[in-house]
Amino acid sequence: MPQIKDITRELEKLAPLSYQESYDNAGLLVGNAATEITGILISLDVTEEVVEEARARNCNLIVAHHPIIFKGLKRLNGNNYVERTVIKAIQNNIAIYATHTNLDHVQLGVNNMIGQRLGLQNLKVLAPKNQVLKKLTFFTPLTHSQIILDALFQAGAGEIGQYSNCSFRTEGTGTFLPSLSANPAIGIPGQAKDVNEHRIEVMFPSHMQNKVVSVLRQVHPYEEVAYYVHILENENQEVGAGAVGELPEAMPADDFLRMLKKQMNTGVVKYTSSANTMIKKVAVCGGAGSFLLKDAKRAQADAFVTADYKYHEFFDAENAIMICDIGHYESEVFTKDLLYNYLSGIFSNFALCLSEVTTNPVKYFV
Repeated sequence: MPQIKDITRELEKLAPLSYQESYDNAGLLVGNAATEITGILISLDVTEEVVEEARARNCNLIVAHHPIIFKGLKRLNGNNYVERTVIKAIQNNIAIYATHTNLDHVQLGVNNMIGQRLGLQNLKVLAPKNQVLKKLTFFTPLTHSQIILDALFQAGAGEIGQYSNCSFRTEGTGTFLPSLSANPAIGIPGQAKDVNEHRIEVMFPSHMQNKVVSVLRQVHPYEEVAYYVHILENENQEVGAGAVGELPEAMPADDFLRMLKKQMNTGVVKYTSSANTMIKKVAVCGGAGSFLLKDAKRAQADAFVTADYKYHEFFDAENAIMICDIGHYESEVFTKDLLYNYLSGIFSNFALCLSEVTTNPVKYFV
C-alpha cells in the first residue's frame, strides 16, 4: 500500500512547497510520512467534524487547502477549535496535509478552477512571481557537454515557458592542478593541466535544485565538479498569484453577475459599479485578493473576482473595474474537485473521498 509520503510527493509535484508564501504553513502538519494509506478525505478546511468524517469513512489522511495549524501552537489543551481538531486527529491516527498558497500560485491550481467554472479562455497568471527560478552554471570538457545537458534536460532543467532544452554555452580554457592524492579524469596528479571546456548555463525551478545538482554530479566526468547556482530575478510566467482570462463573448455586467453567482454557487455577490458596462476580460483570485487589484487594472480587466474585500477597499475600484466579492469559501471550495481529480489520476488502489461537510462559517439570510 502507498504511504503518506507517496501522496505528498505527488501533491508537491503539482504545487511545490517552495512556492508558498513566507507566512504560510503548507505541508504535512500532523502524522508520520511512513504511515500506510487506508483512504484520503479531501476538504477545503479541517474541523473537528471533518476529522470525525474521516474516521467514519476509514480515511487516515485528510488533504485540505487551508492549514489547520497556521500560527504557532504553544500548547494542546483543547481550548479552541484548532487545538481540539489537532487532538482529535492525533487520537484517531489521522494525518493532515495542507496545500495552500503553493496551490494558489501554480498555473493549474486554485485560480485555474475558478477560470474553468467561468469559462475563461487564454488564462494566464495575473502576477508572476520572481525568485522562483535559478540558474546552474558549470564547466565541462567539450566531449561531455551534450551528455550532461541531455541528463539535465531529462531532470527538468532548461525549460522556459513553451520552450525546452534551453541552454547557453561558451568555449574557453580551464586550468587545474591535481594534488598527489587526487584521481583526475583528465591529467596527472601533481601536474598542472589546461583543458578545452564549455561553460554551460541552464535555468530550472528553484524547488528542483537538489535533483538538478545531483544529476550533474552523477554524469559529470570530473572528480570535483566546478559549478555554481544563483537565484534569478526573472519572473516565472507560470507561477504566481491570481489569473486573468477572457470570456468567449463579452456580456452585459448584470448578465455576468448572474452567471458568476450561479457558477460559483454563492449566496451573494458584493460588487462595485464600473464604467465598463460590458465584461470581457476577467481577473480572478481565490480567497483574499485585494492585494492584486493594481495587477487586475494593469491587465485591463473589466471585472475582478475574489473575496474578503473590506469596505474602504471597494473605493479603490475608482469606477475603472468591477470588483466582485463572492466570499472566501465560495471562491475556493471547488479546490476539492481539483485535488480529487489530480490524485485519482495517479492512485486507484485506495479510497479517495470528497468531504461532505460544509465548513463555511458564513451564512446568508436571503
